[in-house]
Amino acid sequence: MTATDQKGWLARLQAAWTAAWQALGGIDMEVERSRLPATLPQAPLLENLIAVLPVPTILIDRNETVRAFNLAAIDIAPVLQQGQPMLIGLRVPELIDAVRRAGATRQSQRVEFEQRVPHPRYFEAFINPVSLPADPADGRVDYLLIAFNDLTPLRRVEEMRADFVANASHELRTPLAALLGFIETLQGSARDDAPMREKFLGIMREQAARMARLIDDLLSLSRIELNVHVRPSAEVDLVGVVRQVADGLQMLARDRDVTVHISADEPITIAGERDELVRAFENLVENALKYGSEGKRVDLGVRRVQTKSGIPEAEVSVRDYGPGIPAQHLPRLTERFYRVNATTSRAQGGTGLGLALVKHILHRHGGRLTIDSREGSGATFTAYLPIHSPRSAKVKNI
Repeated sequence: MTATDQKGWLARLQAAWTAAWQALGGIDMEVERSRLPATLPQAPLLENLIAVLPVPTILIDRNETVRAFNLAAIDIAPVLQQGQPMLIGLRVPELIDAVRRAGATRQSQRVEFEQRVPHPRYFEAFINPVSLPADPADGRVDYLLIAFNDLTPLRRVEEMRADFVANASHELRTPLAALLGFIETLQGSARDDAPMREKFLGIMREQAARMARLIDDLLSLSRIELNVHVRPSAEVDLVGVVRQVADGLQMLARDRDVTVHISADEPITIAGERDELVRAFENLVENALKYGSEGKRVDLGVRRVQTKSGIPEAEVSVRDYGPGIPAQHLPRLTERFYRVNATTSRAQGGTGLGLALVKHILHRHGGRLTIDSREGSGATFTAYLPIHSPRSAKVKNI
């Protein structure tokens, strides 16, 4: 590669970094670039390599003075400056100790640390001694190369998994404890008490059914998440799915004294998994019948609409006229095991996974869910799904 080619390549690379960072954070790249080594394009090969590394990387000398760093390192240490002590830009005791151990022993070090400002983030740093040739009279110069890895996504996944296991265990433990308690009672004082035996057996059946629903929802959620990136291809009549759901829940509507009104366009065909779509809309309609029964009415609407860019899609709305949902709960309704009122939810037989299932099913189908509610004015859950196009499907298959 000639000097001209190398200069052009570095210029294109620098432009790509600028575009990426502007898209991510709106950072003033002129200011940030001025803090990078001014001699970067003409610097030795190692400094050029640091500039193009995808992970945050810093090169310091034996005096802990910053000699080179890349744009990614600015995200971790915004005030980092070439020629200044590393302590000014990175005031992390664990990292400083590891750097000094690496400098003293000339052995690689690894350390994990947390940044709490502006929001909690977790990193691991790898400190590796680097020896570079200098002028013949000076011999070699020792440096330390510090590379960072962002552990924040992994930590958040671990926290979510731990929360999920804890919540699932709690939800299963409650009915299981009730079952064990009633079994002990039936084996003891209520052994020969027929009325109490019948009462306890009825409660035990309800608790066992609750456990079965929870396990079924957990298995369904796992199945959907396993296939979340596999888009369904079968043709499904969405109006037929909604009518099937309404017919299947007529008994519940009658028990709650709720009237279900359906407003639908002509058949709307989408690409989907019928059983999953039935499950999603069953959850939405069942919630409306249970929690919005005070309004004595539930409206189901299916119609063709368009996105802001003019792309046709199907809209399925489920509206109740019950007490509504406080605004502070709306952003978290689709979280697993999140409940507005845990006592009411459990009394209604809810598992806390219904809306999470709806969200994941719609996501797998390329759709989305919106929730609109105000206290005292009911709630409207609206699902949007792309309309199936045989022509586009054929092109995709080709």
